[in-house]
Amino acid sequence: MRILRIIAQVLFLYLFSLLGEYLQQLLHLPIPGSIVGLLLLFVLLLCKIVPVKWIEDGSTAVLAYLPLFFIPATAGIVNHMDIFSGRGLLLIGILIVSSVLTMVVAAHFSHWLALLSKKSKREKGNES
Repeated sequence: MRILRIIAQVLFLYLFSLLGEYLQQLLHLPIPGSIVGLLLLFVLLLCKIVPVKWIEDGSTAVLAYLPLFFIPATAGIVNHMDIFSGRGLLLIGILIVSSVLTMVVAAHFSHWLALLSKKSKREKGNES
């Protein structure tokens, strides 16, 4: 029964990807449809229209196999090492800067979300 639930939840996640692709083409958005679908799912989760339990097991299963999706990209890089020859230090610098930038943005965003959550809880406490 658990396997059927995971399959249904992965299909539900895929439905959001397809919906995002449709919206991206319909509205001529400059961002990929999969990202549009992900943002749509995020908003619906925030508004509690879609409960987390509807996607919890399926998303955990997909995340468990996510590293396998990066193996072909890594193999492609190994096949084209001549492109990267002589640029090692530049690539290391780019990796360091982009990693630090990603960590800083993620930290600020998660801090902002935590503050927003605390503010929301305080406002709900004041209403009662």
